Amino acid sequence: MSTKFRYAATLSLAATFITTLLSTGGSHANAQGYNAPVAAATTFISQPVIQAIATPQADDVIDSQDAIAASSLSELVEKTEIPADLSNELECLAGAVFFEAKSESLAGQLAVGRVVIARSQSGRFPASYCGVVYQPSQFSFIRGRSMPAINRASRDWQDAVRIAVIADQGTWKSPVEGAMFFHASHVSPRWGKARMARIDGHVFYR
Repeated sequence: MSTKFRYAATLSLAATFITTLLSTGGSHANAQGYNAPVAAATTFISQPVIQAIATPQADDVIDSQDAIAASSLSELVEKTEIPADLSNELECLAGAVFFEAKSESLAGQLAVGRVVIARSQSGRFPASYCGVVYQPSQFSFIRGRSMPAINRASRDWQDAVRIAVIADQGTWKSPVEGAMFFHASHVSPRWGKARMARIDGHVFYR
């Protein structure tokens, strides 16, 4: 057999072999000869998986008072009930709101209430509302260890109590949330503190 004949025969056989391989592989020709191992634990689910909703724990349940829906602070005040038995802490908080801000807007009253709360939580002042309010030389309406008499039937007192409840529960944010100091706008003490804003007749600071 001549060299040319052997060469042609070899080319013919090679072409036949390649054609056979390509015709049997289809679009997966590149994957022939390698069988990737499939993990036995792999399972495909066609149904949607629905995650169970966790049952609320006692600490997660929102009190019905907290859940009041209101589009404004005035509406929230109207909807907030006055507790039948006012605790000493709420009494002190409401007293601060009443004597410091009863002539102010509701936002101004809330800001004063939130200052008392911020102080009680700061670690820099007494850790209770009454402790903050009765701390010496802090609130000018305190005389010794007592507040002046209050007309508890007045609308001013009732609003102060409602504001105290809202401030205590945190159901409405103060315009100066985080403030811990305030003074009347007609005085200018040199405190060197960060001024936040003026609301009605008070200026608030961090």
